Parts: sequence; C-alpha cells; structure tokens
Amino acid sequence: MPTAIGHMIGGRAVDSPTTFESRSSCDRSDLVGVFAAATKEQVREACVVAREAFADWSATPAPVRGEVLGKVGDALEREKESLSRLVTREMGKTLKEARGSVQEAIDTCRFFQSEGRRLYGQTVPSEMPNKELTTYRRPLGVVGMITASNFPIAVPSWKIVPALVTGNTIVWKPSQDAAAIAYAFAKLFEEAGVPPGVLNVVFGNGRDTGAHLIDMMNEGRLNKFAFTGSTAVGRVIGEVAGRNLLHPTLELGGKNPLVVLRDADLENAVQGAVFSAFATGGQRCTSAGNVIVDEPVYDAFVERFLAQVAALRIGNPVTFEDVYYGPFINERFFDSWQEHYGWGETDGATLAYGQGRITSDSAPSGWAGGDPAAAFYGWPTVWTGVEPGMRLFQEEVFGPTINLVKVDGVDAAIEAANAVEYGLSSAVYTMNRDWAYRFKTRIEAGMTSINNTTVGAEAHLPFGGVKSSGNGTRESGIWVLEAYTYWQAVNDDVSGRLQLAQMETQYVTPGDEVDVAELF
Repeated sequence: MPTAIGHMIGGRAVDSPTTFESRSSCDRSDLVGVFAAATKEQVREACVVAREAFADWSATPAPVRGEVLGKVGDALEREKESLSRLVTREMGKTLKEARGSVQEAIDTCRFFQSEGRRLYGQTVPSEMPNKELTTYRRPLGVVGMITASNFPIAVPSWKIVPALVTGNTIVWKPSQDAAAIAYAFAKLFEEAGVPPGVLNVVFGNGRDTGAHLIDMMNEGRLNKFAFTGSTAVGRVIGEVAGRNLLHPTLELGGKNPLVVLRDADLENAVQGAVFSAFATGGQRCTSAGNVIVDEPVYDAFVERFLAQVAALRIGNPVTFEDVYYGPFINERFFDSWQEHYGWGETDGATLAYGQGRITSDSAPSGWAGGDPAAAFYGWPTVWTGVEPGMRLFQEEVFGPTINLVKVDGVDAAIEAANAVEYGLSSAVYTMNRDWAYRFKTRIEAGMTSINNTTVGAEAHLPFGGVKSSGNGTRESGIWVLEAYTYWQAVNDDVSGRLQLAQMETQYVTPGDEVDVAELF
C-alpha cells in the first residue's frame, strides 16, 4: 500500500488516522493514490491557519498577488499534458476534454493576473466642501470551498484564483474522486510562491470532511463559502450560511433545455445536441436534459440524432483517445443514473435507444473494446414521447441520457423550456433573429447559447444560474469579484470642522421664476 498523502495545512503535510483510496474511474483496479481523510479537528486547524495567514496575504499588494497567479498559469501551461492525462486517468474525462479543462484554468490565471492591477474603487464627489468620498474593494477573509469531480481543475480555478487575487485565504475540500488531481493542482500554487497557510487543502468525502467544513461557518471560522455540486447539498449550505449572515456562492444542478426550431440548420443542431447530451458522459451541470424540437422538423431531427448516437464511440479514454465519452466517475453516479429507466417506464415514455450498463454481453456498436466490467459504462440513452409533466422531464439525471420533446412553435418551445425548477444553461437553434431574440429574453436561465451547445464556458464570461440552479452569484469574469470582496466607503473630511451632510448642505438659492411665454 502506498504512503498516504496528507492534507496541505500551513505548508505542512498533515496525516490522519483514517485514509481513503482514489481509484481510476476507467479501471477500478488502478490505484491512483491513498489520501488522508480529515477529521473535524484538522478542518478546524486549517481554518485557524488560514485566519493567521490572512493578515499578511491581504496586505500584499494586489498586483503582486496577481503576478503570483500568473506564475501558477505558467506552471499549469508547462504541466498541461501531464495534468490532462491525470484527469483522464482519475475521473474518466476524454483527453480532449481534459486538455480543455486544464486550459480553462490557465485562461483563468491569465485573466485574474491582470485583474490584480484593476481592483478598482471609485472617487465620489461629496456634497460638502473640502471632503472626499472613495470606495475600496476589501477581501472577505477565510473562504471555505467544496468542489465536484466532473471539472476537477477548471471549476476549482474559478473559485481559488479570484479568491486569492482579491486577498482572501482558503480551506478547500476537493472531491474524493479527484483527490490526486487536486493535490497536483495545489502543489503548483506552492511552486508559484503562494505563501504557506494561504491555500489549505483537506481531503475526504462530503458526508464527513465536507460536513465538517460546512460546520465551520457555525463556529465563526469562515467569512465566505463557495460550493459546486447538487442542489440538495446547496440548500443545506445556503441555510447554514444564512443563519451566519454569509452570502455563499452556490453553483448547482440543471435540467438544461436545447431548443431546435423549424428553420434551424439541422446538421448543426444535431451535432450540438449530441455534444450537449453526451460530453463527459452527460456528467456536467450544463448537460442538456431536454431537447425540445419544433414539430415540422421533429421526425427528421430524431432520425439524424439517433444515427449519430448509434455511431458514438465509447470506452476507456486512457486506452482509446478517440472515444466520445468514458465511464461514470463513480459507482454512486452510475447507480443513481440507472434509476431513471424506472422513471421512464412509469412515465410512459418510449425508450428509443439504450440498454443501461454496458457489459460484454450488452454493448452498443460503438463500444471501443476492452473489458467494460473494469469500470461503470452506460449506454447512450434516448427517450421520446417525453412531456413536461413527467419526472423524466423534470429531474436531473446526470448521465448519458437525453429526452426528445415535440412542440409546435417558438412560444410552445419557450414554455416547455421554462417548465422545470432549474435555470442554469439553455440553447436555441434558429436562423430567425426574432425567434432568437424572443428566446434569449424570455428563457429563465443564467446562460443562453444561440446556435451553440448548452455546455462550455470562457474565463471572462459570467457562469451561474437562477431558480434551483443557484443563488444569483456568478463565477468567472469581473463579476466574480463581487463574491469575494466587500465594498468599503471612506469619508475623508479635511475641512477641520464638523460638517453634517444633508443637514448643513449649502444648496444654491433659486432665482426668480421665469415665464417663458412672456419672453417673446
């Protein structure tokens, strides 16, 4: 058994009495690493260390903090291929997608490196003489973070990088399914010169270590919490944060609609729908859940879509770099996904394609080869005859499954798209600019694509949802700065005497009333 990797607390490796294994999602016999599982006392210690480091880090000039993050970007760029292959090995993302995920973190470092020189405040004119009013962004303090396994570098970078450039310190619990990736990622921050105690990492599962970190809000040890994961857990975090008057960042689930209207370029729409549904095996919060198709093109779309799905190449992305998607990240995701077949049967939907778990006796024509029993692989699954009232339509499945829904016209499509509790991402395929305008102004979603997929993000664009997909906070771009800073208003009076605004303001005395009609 390899030596367990300890938590990263104050620049030290800290062991725990219990450990856990991280095994490859692609081959459960492949042991990636053994990691310490943090106790509540160790999580508390990490918070104390982060609090102690905050004084010096927050006093470090913001441009200098930005330069440190630039060096993180340099290290990520140098190690991009190694990190990408580790992502593929540990959590099963295809190598193409893994490289894109690492590039997203590089882009994030580059963007916020420059933001270290642009943490602007404002100068505001006073209504009193000899007085200046100014505003400043100030860091919040210690930030607790929990991130998911499906984007184990990109999503943590969305939180860690802006939190650091604004002067906060961090206690981060990464997913237990991506512990090795998190360790490698955090070590690059050390290399770049992030001081000890500024970024602390505690390993473990969500039920124990994650719960301990959430409870640190009740102990008053955190000033901010940032979470990516399920809506159910997000509600718990939101409740705890609310009781402690914290405003958390919550990036939660989605049941994202992709609409194909009657004038759409069908080939483009099919390609976009396939990627939206099956990239990362559907294990994205932005994955399409319902493809809503206008009646005049429904049959043609379904025929082309099913042909594309049947041709998908599926398998171990470590062995076969050309597969479209790989395995489930873990067994519990697979078990949860399996349940949706019962939903569809109960709802009365039609199973157009898919047979559950891929096995040696039940594999699609696109199976790349190898032993499917070495991991948890799912057939690409397509349902037709799905309607908004069905559970299949409403609930997030988080796996390689898509519903095809028939509607008549743009208004019916928008109504169906909005008929879920989630509001994260959305997409519409149309060449009609009026229809595109109506969709983007009426859709209840934080993100919308026109003639593109429901998935994907860029480092300088806000990411986040509405309704049950989040609490209004945003990640990425300049908008995320609001999540990790507060505004300080400074009233600097140099008059040398007491001046009372509103009560002593010397407004100009008006002149005599003018009757314009009498002027000419």
